[in-house]
Amino acid sequence: MAECLQVAFDAGVKRVALPMVSAMDLPTIPAELFTKFQTSFYADPVDAVFKGLGVD
Repeated sequence: MAECLQVAFDAGVKRVALPMVSAMDLPTIPAELFTKFQTSFYADPVDAVFKGLGVD
């Protein structure tokens, strides 16, 4: 996942939405890269849409 986040950062991405199952991969991401993003986690596709739209 670190490689994907690096590509996203290089492309100018500032916000990322990640599935909750990816939380176990967080230790593999360098902290200096992860902290450059505003990150939100989603539980299912519907939750992802609501978070993407900024709706609670």
